[in-house]
Amino acid sequence: MYPKLASDLADIDALLERTRRLALEGLSSLDRRPAALAPPPVTSVPLPEEGIGLAGALEAFSTRWAPGFSGSAGPRYLGFVTGGATPASVAGDWLTSAYDQNPTAGIDSSAPDLERETVGYLRQLFGLSSAQQGVLVSGATMSNLVGLAIGREWIGERRDVRVSEQGVAALGPVTVLGGTTHSSIYKTLGVLGLGRKAVKKVATQPGREAVDLAALEAALADLRGEPAIVTASAGTVNTVDFDDLVAIGALRERYPFWLHVDAAFGAFAALSPAHAGLTAGLDAADSICIDLHKWLNVPYDAAVQFTRRRDLQVRIFQNSSAYLGVPTDNPDFVHLTPENSRRLRAIATWFALTAYGRAGHAEIVERNIRLAQRLGHRVAEQPGLKLLGPTRLNVVCFTLADNPTEERINAYMKSNRDRGDVFITTTVHEGTWGLRVAFCNWRTTEADVDRVFESLVASLNFGS
Repeated sequence: MYPKLASDLADIDALLERTRRLALEGLSSLDRRPAALAPPPVTSVPLPEEGIGLAGALEAFSTRWAPGFSGSAGPRYLGFVTGGATPASVAGDWLTSAYDQNPTAGIDSSAPDLERETVGYLRQLFGLSSAQQGVLVSGATMSNLVGLAIGREWIGERRDVRVSEQGVAALGPVTVLGGTTHSSIYKTLGVLGLGRKAVKKVATQPGREAVDLAALEAALADLRGEPAIVTASAGTVNTVDFDDLVAIGALRERYPFWLHVDAAFGAFAALSPAHAGLTAGLDAADSICIDLHKWLNVPYDAAVQFTRRRDLQVRIFQNSSAYLGVPTDNPDFVHLTPENSRRLRAIATWFALTAYGRAGHAEIVERNIRLAQRLGHRVAEQPGLKLLGPTRLNVVCFTLADNPTEERINAYMKSNRDRGDVFITTTVHEGTWGLRVAFCNWRTTEADVDRVFESLVASLNFGS
């Protein structure tokens, strides 16, 4: 055995304790660390011929890289609709690496069954029926990809084409209809060979990001019976608007289409009694995308993908190999996603749900909604700032009251970032450049909102 590796093995207790202390130092400094910072210049070093051992690597990391990391796990990192990582989910993530299980197939451990139980917990959390079969994936984009791949196969089923065998060229053109379509949907369609131009944007309701139902029905009628894919939004990224999923689902009585719902973070509205009605009709979707490293506050990477057509999912993703066997009625996960080998990412989610239950996660959701409302009211009353839309759930979308050009908005965002108190991200809403403050983190409190608002106001002097 390589001497440094043998030495690390012999001293693993002390070295992992040192690693634990470094991790705790990072967590305990979140309130003092900048929420985000301009990336410092980096000078790469060559790969060492002789390693420096784990102790040396820890030292190199803590001096060269850790100082340049943002406080993204903290309470005032409010960009990108990003959560943090609860204590239980951190513990689960650490154990994921320690046990190093590959839940590809169920012939060598109980790891796949832990994932199945976790998916069952998630199904209950969001109020979905047993008809929705799920699998853990790396993020919302992969969840969208898997769901739309199944939708593509469904279109082929109606055209007597097995896309998974004959290829997308045999399928012909596919129309994808949506109101406010997330950018990851376009990316996914490019990967799947359907093309970004397959999206036909449908008008939204006046002053809303929710699709206009009459316009959607007209677009479906124009297809004259040709099957299509409809991508619905359960929580848009700018104003957290929801399409009427019940009404869209009812259109399937007259028009053939696959209903895919992007509920990356909006699905968590189901945990708030006051907002649960927004997710009505979600269970009737053909495929659903829900991100877990957002409002469930588990570490990257984690999302879940649900579908009612697992048979088509297996047809697409099955891996024909003698050592893996053929899919059964309860297929191994290797037959359900593009990945073969993958880490048992379900452990972190299992820990989070087991430790805090529905009630604990509902408290996070409802608190974040209250905090967003608090900030939204203050922004609306602040000279120099202007809301771009209502604060419906957990995102405050606003802009500069004076001349909100791309250049000025980016300068204002960087001014906030460089103050260190908050990180927010830029956006464009109805043609106007603006900013989003997205509340998802389990640590965020009213005191953090006050500190965020003070930074937003102080940064109005960014041009002086």
